[in-house]
Formats: sequence, C-alpha cells, structure tokens
Amino acid sequence: MNRSSLSGLDALLQRPSCDGLSDTLRQALLQAWQQPDTDTRPRLPWPALADTLDSLALLSADEAVTAAALLFDLPGLRARLADLPLDGAAAAVQGLLDGQDAADQVWALHAGREAGRNSEGLRRLLLAIVHDLRVVPVLLARQLACMRAADRLAEDERRALAQLTRDIHAPLANRLGIWQLKWELEDLAFRFLDPQTYRHIAREVDETRLARERYVEAVKHTLSAALAEHGIGGEVSGRPKHIYSIWRKMQKKQLAFDQLYDLRAVRVMVDDVAACYATLGVVHALWTPVPSEFDDYIARPKANDYRSLHTAVIGPEGRTVEVQIRTHEMHAQAELGVAAHWKYKEGGKGAEKAFDRKITWMRQLLEQSQDAAHPEDLAGALDAELIEDRVYALSPKGEVMDLPAGATPLDFAYHVHTMVGHRCRGAKVNGRIVPLTYRLRSGDRVEIMTARDADPRRDWLLPAHGFLASNRSREKVRSWFHKLDRARNVQAGRELLERELKRLGLQQADLMVAAKRFHADSVDDLYIQVALGDTGPSQVSRTLLEAEKEKAAPAPATPPLPRPTARRERTGRSDFTVQGVGNLLVQLARCCQPVAGEPIAGYLTRTRGVTVHRADCPALARLAAAHTERVLPVEWGRTGSGYEVDVMVRAMDRRWLLKDITNLIAQEDAYVLDINSDPLRDSGRMQLRLRLRVNDYGQLSTLLGKLDALPGVDEARRMG
Repeated sequence: MNRSSLSGLDALLQRPSCDGLSDTLRQALLQAWQQPDTDTRPRLPWPALADTLDSLALLSADEAVTAAALLFDLPGLRARLADLPLDGAAAAVQGLLDGQDAADQVWALHAGREAGRNSEGLRRLLLAIVHDLRVVPVLLARQLACMRAADRLAEDERRALAQLTRDIHAPLANRLGIWQLKWELEDLAFRFLDPQTYRHIAREVDETRLARERYVEAVKHTLSAALAEHGIGGEVSGRPKHIYSIWRKMQKKQLAFDQLYDLRAVRVMVDDVAACYATLGVVHALWTPVPSEFDDYIARPKANDYRSLHTAVIGPEGRTVEVQIRTHEMHAQAELGVAAHWKYKEGGKGAEKAFDRKITWMRQLLEQSQDAAHPEDLAGALDAELIEDRVYALSPKGEVMDLPAGATPLDFAYHVHTMVGHRCRGAKVNGRIVPLTYRLRSGDRVEIMTARDADPRRDWLLPAHGFLASNRSREKVRSWFHKLDRARNVQAGRELLERELKRLGLQQADLMVAAKRFHADSVDDLYIQVALGDTGPSQVSRTLLEAEKEKAAPAPATPPLPRPTARRERTGRSDFTVQGVGNLLVQLARCCQPVAGEPIAGYLTRTRGVTVHRADCPALARLAAAHTERVLPVEWGRTGSGYEVDVMVRAMDRRWLLKDITNLIAQEDAYVLDINSDPLRDSGRMQLRLRLRVNDYGQLSTLLGKLDALPGVDEARRMG
C-alpha cells in the first residue's frame, strides 16, 4: 500500500465536504482501500477530487451523490461497491455511476468534432441517456475542479477542456440556474479560449476596482441607513461582476467598458416579498430610477425559477448603480439554482409531492432548446419538445442526429441527406444489420447501406408498414414520386389500390365514389394520390365500404317499428339490429363472413333465423333474386369480443415464416383460431389459410397490410 495514497484518501474523507457520509461508510472505504489487490490510482489528482467534493457540498449533495462522485474517481473502490454499507442506496449510487460513464461517452464524441459544432445535440444526448438528473451537478463540479487546475495542462489539452466547458457544462449550469458554478465555468473557459481579451478586461476591472469599491461602500452606507429609518431589516452587500459577463454585455450592446452601468452594483436581502417591494420604494425615493432598466422577476420569474427585483438608479455623483432586491430564500435559489431545492426539502407527504414537482420542472428546464448564452449553437435546432419525444442517434463519425420518437434507420438516412434516403437499401445499428422498420433508441450508432442508384419504394409511404415516422422524411419520398411521369404514377397507384381492394373483397366497387370524396377529378387522379401517398389505400377502401352500406340500406315503406336487438351468439360476436322483427336468432353467414363496419344485409331462412351477409355477397344476390321478400335491413350493434374471418397468405417457404406471421398477429391484438398450410408444388412457396378473430374492419385492414409487408410474403388477402 502506497502510504501517500492512503493518507490522501484519509485526508479527503476528513474534509467537511464528506460530513454527509456515515462513519461506517468512511471506515469501509478506508478498509477497502488497504486491500492488497485494490487499484489506488485516482482518476483525478487528490486536490482536484477534493475540490469536486467541496463544490458538491456547496450544492447540498446527499450521501448517494457524494459517494458516487468519490467512487467514480477512485476505480479501485468502485470495484467493491457491492461490499460497501450504503444502507439501501447502492442502486442509486450505481445509477449515478452509470450516468457518469454515459457522460464520458459524450465527452469522447465532443473531442472528435469541430469546436462548437452541434453542441446542443450533444447536450440533448447527454440528458437522454442520463436517467438520474443528480448526475448533472456532479459533472459540473468535476469540470470546475478540472478547469481550476488546467494551468498545469499542455496548451492543446487546456483549450480542448475549455471548449468542452463552453459547449456543454456552462450552458447546463445556466439552465439549472447554478450561478456559483456557472460564472466561474464561463470565466475560466473565456480565459483559456481568448486569453488576450480576458486579460484586457481583467486589467480594466483591476484599474477601477479601488475607486469602485469606495463608491459602493458609500452607497451601501446610505441605503442601509434609509432602510433602518423605514423599519426594514435588510442586508446590503456589494455584488461582483464576472469577466465573461462583462464581455458578453459589451458585445451585445456595443458598449465600451466605461459605459457599463452595472459595474457598480449592490444587493439587498430581506425577509419576505413585501419587504422586497418596500425596499424598492426606498431605493427609488433616494435616487432617480432609470426607467428602461427595471425588471420584476418576482412577479414574472425567469424560466429557471430565478426571482429578484432589478433596478438601476442615478446614484451619488450622477453615476449609475444597479440594485438587486430579493429574499434570503430567493438568494439561495439564485446562487445554487435547482440544487437549492434539495436543501429546502423537508419531511411530510406534502413536501414530497412538492419536491417531485420540482424534479419534473428540473427535467423540463434542462430540455429547453433556447440557450441565451449560445444562440449560434441552435441555428438548426427544432422547437422545444420534451426529451421523451426525441431520439438522439449517432452517425459512424459520432455526429448526433435529432429525430422524432419512433424514428427508423430510414428516417435517419433522410435526415443525413435526401439522396442517402433515396439510395438506402439496409442499415446497421451498433454493428448489427436490422430491418428498415427498426425503432431507434437514443445512443444507437447507425450506419446506412446504400445502392448505386436512387430507387425509393412506394410502400415506404404507407404508415401501416412502419418505414417512416417523420413527416419530413415522408415528404421527401413523395417529392421523388411527384417527379415521375403521370402514366407511371397511375399504374403504381392502381396496383396498390387493387391489392388492397382484393384483400377486402371490394374489386367491384365504384371508384368514382372515392374519387369525389378525396377531391380527385377522375379515377386516374385518385390512383395518383394513392401512388404519392397523399391518400392511403385503406382510406379509399373504408370510403367504399361506407358508400356501399348507405346504398344497400333501402328506405322502409312504412314507419319502422322499434328495433329490437338480437341475442348474441355463444361465439361472442357483435349484436345486430334487425328492422321490423324481433326474437329471431341472428348469425353470420359463413360464405362471406362479414366484419364490423362493412355494409350488411340479412336473409330470413326457414329454420335458422336471420343470416347476416355482406351486402355484395354473391350468395345473398342469388337468394334475393329468388325470394326478395326474405331480405331484411340489418345494422351492426355494439361491439362484442370479435369476428371470425378467413385470410389467405401466399409466401416463400422459409424458416420462421409461421413464427413471424403468428407473432405479428399477436402484436396486432388479433387471435388465430385455425391454420392450414399447403405447399405449392415445385415453386418453393406455400399457401396458408388462417381463421382469425378480429375486432372490426379497421383492425383487419391494418393486419393484412402488415402481413403483406413481411419478408417473403407475396400476397395476404381476405377470403370469401
């Protein structure tokens, strides 16, 4: 055991910043550190590690956070996590360690890119893969410790560390409102990235410091006396202005250093909100306010919950002074930001709920896309959305792609470039080939495999097939097909629609009815809409079914009697309503097997009650020709537990075909009642006949579309 290493850990654990660790845990850490096989090399130097823990103590970190920060930088102790007495907090500590590991992946991605490029995407990726948000203050505290010790690094390492701080850590600290860390992170990054400007402003600040301090002392004395005279107990102090903030204001307002009014500033802290506004009245009575420089962040807090009164006045000697007024609790919030909520957390169920609301707010705050400190990083960003609605995938070079939830490799390809999407023929995710319908997850690394020529497929446009989740990607595919000649679009649309109508037994339907419904001047124009994805085949088939239902229901010659509902069959099918008669057995015809939502008609048999047929059933047409008086109007009643329907699937006879089909049916919440398979002689293909139970026509249409899209399936359609 290295004595200096042991003494280093012992000294670290004796610091006030480790007071939150139990004595038992500290003893266990020291004992584990002395084991002969323990790696005693810390990731950070002991002073930097101590600095990290001091910052976390300032942010009121609990035992789990402190332990996780310590174990992450001491890998030898981390390996013994399971043996440490963490009193039920082991899972939380492990989650915090995993979050720090994930952050290391983001730092590696940042190191491989051009400075400042896509830093917003990296911040979003970090928040997507870090599940315990307490990881973020740990990352900020460690980065601040590294920046404070950066003078010892080589020039290129120092600049890389400063760039990472400016791109990732300082904006996160800003969003959390942790000003004590934010301003120092910004100043240190500014110092290493632009040392000449930093030194110039620092020199200006130092040259005016003594005169400014004397002036601020005079203002503090005058204001304290005025508050005491009015019976207001207030604590008045001077407020330093950090260098990066001075430079930002000079750049934003195009001001010279001596034109900045808030270099002379005081802060007043009082007990409650009423005293804040009373103090404001005293300040404005003492000195003339500058009208354009008043902000009420108590009535209208900032997005990160910052609250304070800001005003500027013409003080003694005609010089401008900024005055900030806030309560002590507001000050804690202003200094510690979100971390202050842990400090103010108290026991009781009401406090727990309030605390949970703060955590929810914290996540929403971190997910904001607006960043006042670095608006240039957001040039291509989308509107603000919750992190759960986005996916952050990586290109092979580590570029972060911001995609909608449910995005596929094909969406990724179109996000990279339109022609990459058009030429996409396959994809690898994390080195493994996946189907183009695979749903990406945050952190996935995607590699697109392309063909030589652009050749997008029309079924990419069908939502039921699941190739594209992004409307932007779908529009690019539509645009490609818009450029094709009319004849090809008509032919393609006809093939898509005929396949859908054949599945559902609607080959004889009048397509002009659907053409009018979708504002197409002709059937050919309807075909073009289908080919371009503007109208889906299932939309057309549903319209045709509704039209046939209206057409098949004749108007009654006499006012109808009250319509009784027939009893349900033991199979659990829907109820039907038969006009004009009651107390009849009602059953589905096996010849056409109607499904809820289709137009139907009833036929009164001699011995089996009313048999319900599809309105276009050939068997019903023959029966009606012989006995017109037996045809009865029938309507669907309330939904039962399902309808039986026969489906035929022709496909290549391949391994796992039956498994893929039955898994898909189960995923669509349908039921398989019977399966028969017949090989098609000398063709390498087979024909499957399935009896299914579905809820309604819409479920059947979606299921047929997905069956047809399975690899190796030539045709999937309804029988009868």
